[in-house]
Amino acid sequence: MADEEIKKDAENKPLEAARGDSVESEDSEVLEFEFNEDGEEDLKKTLKKLRDSLKVCQKEKEEYLLGWQKERANFANYKKQEDDRRTLFSESIRERILARFLIVVDSFNMAFANKEAWDKVDSNWRQGVEYIYAQMNGIFEEYGVKAIGEVEEDFDPNIHQSIDVVETDKKENNHKVAEVIQKGYKLGERVMRPARVNVYEYKNGEN
Repeated sequence: MADEEIKKDAENKPLEAARGDSVESEDSEVLEFEFNEDGEEDLKKTLKKLRDSLKVCQKEKEEYLLGWQKERANFANYKKQEDDRRTLFSESIRERILARFLIVVDSFNMAFANKEAWDKVDSNWRQGVEYIYAQMNGIFEEYGVKAIGEVEEDFDPNIHQSIDVVETDKKENNHKVAEVIQKGYKLGERVMRPARVNVYEYKNGEN
């Protein structure tokens, strides 16, 4: 009796697959079909269900794509921030090292400032010192370090530090650099040290 039921069930399965309401695939996904009162498949309703299913799949695909693009953008931003931090750290270390050598350059400039006394120094020794000074300036230029602060240029608080005021009766010299006490330096566009200067101030003689 049991064997006959099993055989009957096996014979009915193909019929159920052909005329039933759904067919189960190997991956357990179910595709449902619509039938009219006569038992015939209603293609319009079936197609509508397929369209709805495709819309759901399309929406899920877009959500997955959007999520992936967002994660990719976040990773790109993180990588850029890390690169910027490394660059900033590297520049900071370089600036600190170069700033230490500014003291040595200042000593050279002080020695050269008294031209009369410097010219009296033994020529061979003087040429050797000047060569070393030129080498240091070459290294500074290689790393983008430039001296700032020139006599008669307009005073700029961004690159100059005013030490004293020098009165002048020439109006055209008003707020110009009268004397450079100590050279300033820039690394690229960043001021490492402002130039220390004396600044002209125009006085028209009126009290």
